[in-house]
Amino acid sequence: MAKITFPIGPQHPALKEPESFKITAEGECVVDVDIRLGYVHRSIEAACLARNYVQGQYVCERICGICSHIHSNTFARAVEDLLQLEVPARAKYLRVLVAELERIHSHLLWLGVAAHEVGFDTLFMYVWRDREVVQDLLEMITGNRVHYGFTTIGGTKFDLTPQMADKCTEGLMVLRERTEYYKQVATTESSFLKRVEGVGVLTEQQARELGAVGPTARASNVPYDARWVFPYDAYPELDYQPITSDLGDVLGRTIVRVLETFQAIDICEEVLRRLPEGDIQVRAKPRVPEGETVARCEAPRGEVFYYIRSNGTDKPARVKVRTPSLANWPATIAMLEGAYVADAPIIIASIDPCMSCTDR
Repeated sequence: MAKITFPIGPQHPALKEPESFKITAEGECVVDVDIRLGYVHRSIEAACLARNYVQGQYVCERICGICSHIHSNTFARAVEDLLQLEVPARAKYLRVLVAELERIHSHLLWLGVAAHEVGFDTLFMYVWRDREVVQDLLEMITGNRVHYGFTTIGGTKFDLTPQMADKCTEGLMVLRERTEYYKQVATTESSFLKRVEGVGVLTEQQARELGAVGPTARASNVPYDARWVFPYDAYPELDYQPITSDLGDVLGRTIVRVLETFQAIDICEEVLRRLPEGDIQVRAKPRVPEGETVARCEAPRGEVFYYIRSNGTDKPARVKVRTPSLANWPATIAMLEGAYVADAPIIIASIDPCMSCTDR
């Protein structure tokens, strides 16, 4: 049977961002995949070098709109390490609250996109309607629905009032109820299951060898979670364990994300119950001592890695970011090889790819 090579992207109805795949198929099966990145490169890392640390934090926050807080938080934690700053306990808890609200938002958004990719647009519209609940909470706390500007070097910019905490509790109850419904649909709806069960399989060995992170790795039974392996902020004081699945397919990634949404709701509720009193920030010096450091955080898509080197001035000498989407592309190629061509869009979507994060 003859082999045919054809492109998917960079402009394609199934792709929400510009990315280019060269697919080689034999009949209906994919036998080879080549990926080309770099369509949305914005020189974020270079832009940080021309700005002071406070300005650079806001630049890094704009690497991604869906996981903007985690970029800002990871940058701040790296600088705080160089400054040897101890962040107040209340600020640590507030950072976790916004991070987990952001995780709920991201996972619900992904579930809607995944449903859309397999033609289940009713689920897509329901989920995207309900993600407004969590976006309203984030807007109430930070004043913004996308780029929150919440974390500052030395703590947080905004505090949480008792009235806000009550509204968060009410919103989380709604989100829990709706997520229960989506859990049932995603695991029992036959038309959805036929499109995701046994599709895009990534074995545990492949996940480990290819360096997969986040729900992509955990759905292949790799219990790697930066919040658990490298505890930060208030996570060491909270009760949770990494969620895994041994299915290794798109269904496994769906289950992991849905269960992580429940887990994020639990963490938010625990933070609201245990939120300590006190200050929300400490003063940070504008000039950062000479040195280098790394910081890791668990974004909704997986581990975010920041390297910052200081030359003793108020501007960094080097900022390097590794995002989870970049780490997961080798695993995506492995998932595509041997799959049906018709399953390529949902397989690619199953890692929750972000080209803005990848290219920066």
